[in-house]
Amino acid sequence: MALFVDLAKPIRAFRQTYLPLVLVYFAYGALGLIDVSRDMWIKERLTLNPAELAGIGVWLTLPWTVKMVFGQLVDSVPIFGSQRRSYILIGAACTASGMMTLAGAAGGWLAFARPDQIYVLGAMLIVIGTVIQDVVADAMSTEVVARVDASGQPRPDEEVRAELGMVQLIGRLALSAGILAVAGLSGWLAGFLARETVFLLGLLVPASSAVGVLLIRSETTERRPLDWRILGGGIAFGLVVAGLALGGVPYVQEVIFLLSMAVICTMLVVVTRDLDAKTRRAILYTTIIIFAFRAAPGVGDGYFWWTLDVLKFDEAFYGTLRQTAAILAIAAMWIFSKQLTEYSVTWTLFWLAIAGAILSLPNIGLYFGLHYWTEANFGFGARTVAIIDAATTSPFAQLSMIPLLTLIAFYAPAGRRATWFALMASLMNLALVSGQLQTKYLNQAFPVLRGGYDQLGVLLIIAAALGFLLPIGAILLFGRRV
Repeated sequence: MALFVDLAKPIRAFRQTYLPLVLVYFAYGALGLIDVSRDMWIKERLTLNPAELAGIGVWLTLPWTVKMVFGQLVDSVPIFGSQRRSYILIGAACTASGMMTLAGAAGGWLAFARPDQIYVLGAMLIVIGTVIQDVVADAMSTEVVARVDASGQPRPDEEVRAELGMVQLIGRLALSAGILAVAGLSGWLAGFLARETVFLLGLLVPASSAVGVLLIRSETTERRPLDWRILGGGIAFGLVVAGLALGGVPYVQEVIFLLSMAVICTMLVVVTRDLDAKTRRAILYTTIIIFAFRAAPGVGDGYFWWTLDVLKFDEAFYGTLRQTAAILAIAAMWIFSKQLTEYSVTWTLFWLAIAGAILSLPNIGLYFGLHYWTEANFGFGARTVAIIDAATTSPFAQLSMIPLLTLIAFYAPAGRRATWFALMASLMNLALVSGQLQTKYLNQAFPVLRGGYDQLGVLLIIAAALGFLLPIGAILLFGRRV
């Protein structure tokens, strides 16, 4: 009976006021509609190698690190009287423009630059549109939970924290539902339709998030004057980043990463001055642990290419993989909803890190011929191994974020909710930049080219080892202080 009650918690906790932000998160996940077609198009038509793609990934992550600019605007600058609806529509327009740009490059009717360059432009527009909508949804996720009861008295902190945690969980479930809705479809479309056509179908995604605008019945009345230390600093930071990017500065990505860390950490110090010392320390150590978890490097596109060329995986199978992963992500979040919203961050991430290390072994095994052994002894080969691996590893990225998002939402100050959320999210996305940089370094040290996969085995082993050592080291150093 108790297990049934726990499993029913997300359903019982849902409120109609959550629906607009749920649609935004759903659309975020549904962007995967173009993933398989985009990845195949990159391999077939573009000239970028895995190290270059990892470097581009660093640039595409940077808009997430300047979320504080968008956060300040959402908190303080209404457009046509709106601080929520208008920004969602602007974000949807940017995403739609990015889809059109990719379609133009794939179809050949945009030729003002090389396809490689147009790809970066289109991808950047999609990222910017997603960032803007994500800022609004994050702010709304803190506003839909009442801090006082019907009589106007403050609600107990633990009750508010648990409800905020459930809102974050529902948001992650919506995102995973979006991934699931298009996962199999993305592979099927990539196998039967032209790349250009799939990118045009991607216009349905920003349209779905725009529908949420119609469901926002009332908007926040919380508003503070612009904090020019945050807005001005964020704009200046963005201009410096653009200047460095265009100026050909040596090690420009590394310079921008270090500069980003300095700027965001300084702004966080400014924004958290009103919190007591104990709370600030708890947030600091928790953030370090989750930063380490998210900063683990990946393998890069070389493994994907190897599965296409050697294992003969195809578009439809990759759609099946994504669909399986999405189903398991939803199931894991649903089953562990109580633990994710009520247990400590340290406990959660410790077991996720251990499980992640163990579950990275099948991919390594496939490279070294595991599928020949399983087929000879158990009757299943590479595709079954890949499905099992995708199913077991898929929930980790979502699970690791829920405890931190709950903490951020709980301490979000009135009138500065979007800015606060954006700054913390920017820091977490810098962890992804760190991971992308490490991925680039690994691919430079162990180059993987189209058709040349001799170094891939070493690359897989080192990436898996770092993915375990980074979070476990942070937990051992800081876990007791949280």
